[in-house]
Amino acid sequence: MLNRLDDFPIHQTPEPIAHPATSDRNAYDRTWFNGYAADGSYYFGIGFAVYPHRMISDCAFSVVVPGGRQHCFFASRRAPRERTDMQVGPFRIEVVAPMRQTRVILDDNESGIACDLTFTARTAPIEEARQTLWSGARRFLDLTRFDQFGHWSGTIHHPDGVITVRETQCRATKDRSWGVRPVGERDTGGAPVAPSPVFFLWAPLIWEDHVSNAIFFDGPAGEAIVREGLAAPLYPSLAATPDSEDGLLQRMATARHRISYVPGTRLARAAEIDLVPHQGATRTITLEPILRFQMKGLGYGHPTWGQGMWKGELALGSESFDPAKLDLLAPENLHVQQVVRARDGSRQGIGVLEQVCIGPYAPAGFKDWFDGAAGAP
Repeated sequence: MLNRLDDFPIHQTPEPIAHPATSDRNAYDRTWFNGYAADGSYYFGIGFAVYPHRMISDCAFSVVVPGGRQHCFFASRRAPRERTDMQVGPFRIEVVAPMRQTRVILDDNESGIACDLTFTARTAPIEEARQTLWSGARRFLDLTRFDQFGHWSGTIHHPDGVITVRETQCRATKDRSWGVRPVGERDTGGAPVAPSPVFFLWAPLIWEDHVSNAIFFDGPAGEAIVREGLAAPLYPSLAATPDSEDGLLQRMATARHRISYVPGTRLARAAEIDLVPHQGATRTITLEPILRFQMKGLGYGHPTWGQGMWKGELALGSESFDPAKLDLLAPENLHVQQVVRARDGSRQGIGVLEQVCIGPYAPAGFKDWFDGAAGAP
């Protein structure tokens, strides 16, 4: 099955580009973005993915608006043969210039949510280390991800009003990943397999002249499965920003985290990240949450609009809710991103702390699947 990408010298196997190298039904290819005001007044997230063996494309756009409500748009379709077709109903992504600019459009629709936004990079692409997690003898997660940091400009319309997104105010993270991850309907058949606890933490931060990132997967005793810390230059403009690896990425020897939780929840009240270089002093960054975004607004753990779920030839959906009124221990509400103020001595930054912890986790005192931190909520 050929598509336009096959006209470029980019093949990695003897198969056409549309044929994944793996036959795992959970193969995926995802584009993800966030955007947030430097003062924490709003946040939005964007997701689009193709699941080749499930023959599904889906997308989501979700925004937390000034005043606190979160509005969500979802769409799903049968995946097109043409992999450059990144449209699902009224939603589409246009790659204006690879590794430099991307436009995201959500045309007017019944949800009352629409946008026309342009992401502009201010860092070179940053490749994270390959992440592989096992369940017994099976790799249930095996992926490559690269990140870019930058800014947004454009407009968001939502049921409560309009947000004018200015590049001087709106920070951005772009996340491209592909490989295999748990998506869609659960596999059935065979002997029962006990679920595995999950602890994931991701902290992409923007400083005045550089960016940093830390990535963690832990086991239930707090044992390190993935530990990665990074730092890279933040360039002053698109013209100054390279569109490929610039050789200035600093990979740390390791990274560490410490989290205090809001009592009765699994939500971070405060956090510290240590970036440990191969030589020199450890850098300790303190994080202060100022805004919460529920990742179910982009399909993560959503009971109805979960990623990779077959919804028909074309289906659209939406919902709105007040994050302050949610049960934070309900399974679909455990996965969050928080906009955070970052401090490192006299340096100040802004970014997000993504977190999901499901199941026992000894460092926090979590003993069951959905219990919260000690103390009255």
